[in-house]
Amino acid sequence: MNLKQDKRIIMTLDAGGTNFVFSAIQAAEEVIESITLPASADSLSELLKRIIEGFEQVRSKLATPPVAISFAFPGPADYENGIIGDLANLPLFRGGVALGPMLKEHFKIPVFLNNDGDLFTYGEAIEGFLPYINSLLEENNSPKRFKNLLGATFGTGFGGGIVTNGELFIGDNSAAGEINRIRNKIHPFYSAEETVSIRGIRRDYSRAANISEVLCPTPQSIFEIGMGIVEGNKEAAKQAFKKFAIAAGDALANAATLVDGLIVLGGGIAGAHPLFLQHLVHEMNLRFNTPDGKYLPRLEVKVFNLKNEKELQSFIKGKKSEIKVPFSAEKITFDPLQRIGVGISRLGTSKATAIGAYAFALNQLDKIP
Repeated sequence: MNLKQDKRIIMTLDAGGTNFVFSAIQAAEEVIESITLPASADSLSELLKRIIEGFEQVRSKLATPPVAISFAFPGPADYENGIIGDLANLPLFRGGVALGPMLKEHFKIPVFLNNDGDLFTYGEAIEGFLPYINSLLEENNSPKRFKNLLGATFGTGFGGGIVTNGELFIGDNSAAGEINRIRNKIHPFYSAEETVSIRGIRRDYSRAANISEVLCPTPQSIFEIGMGIVEGNKEAAKQAFKKFAIAAGDALANAATLVDGLIVLGGGIAGAHPLFLQHLVHEMNLRFNTPDGKYLPRLEVKVFNLKNEKELQSFIKGKKSEIKVPFSAEKITFDPLQRIGVGISRLGTSKATAIGAYAFALNQLDKIP
């Protein structure tokens, strides 16, 4: 799929709890200045009319008619049928709203809805992290290539997505990659999201610093405190991000046993990776004890921190080797080092999600007879 050569226009929406940001993409680039409308309304009818209004404004700015609408909405939802379920940050969506069919009926073009974590991962698989790592392997004449990508977003919640062999894996209930529901290693009776989120970092910092959560700074400020950029309880900040890393690393290790691919991190908290990423990778590389007193690696593969230059070089280099084919003079080059890497979004979360929405729509349109 060559997105940059495709001239079809897709209208998009970034649906947040505060604002709706509408745009249009052609050849993997925005072709208009985005339009922002408030996400708050007094009734569901008012909110739905505002969504239609936003897309109408986008369409009016286009010289060429759009061929589809594609955008991300937070779950739960029946994405295949375009039905949005109960949303915590958009309380007017209660009991299920057929948003996709409504837009299809109004604009007379196909409409595709997906989870934001899924589209973030798809964008990074198509134009971001996955091709970047494979290009580094190719430049270094490595025989290794990666085809699978697990994405995780750290922000208000803990989201995820899975791409395998170039296809977005959604699942039978549009619930694949919902890693927020993995058990929390720090607090076993909670979900991982209670620690791997904005509220989790603020809660752990406020407890370690012995301050009220009401007075607790934002994760960005806690990160700056931990890095010594601004004044505050530096040890409490480091402790909060270490707990975050342990819970996230444990959840991602569980997911990696099933996905076996590269891992890309996004969301607002991902920018604080200098405080948590090495701890996260360390957690994924821990060992199990065995009944006979020995040890078993947590994963079948070694995990590398791809933001650490030394680890990145070791990851790219691998252990390239040649093996002779029995009863033949032929030799085969292979890399016996089983490994995955964890890194940070190459595109930025918003752009990756938009590119994912764009690419998904084009892919689906190409499948229509």
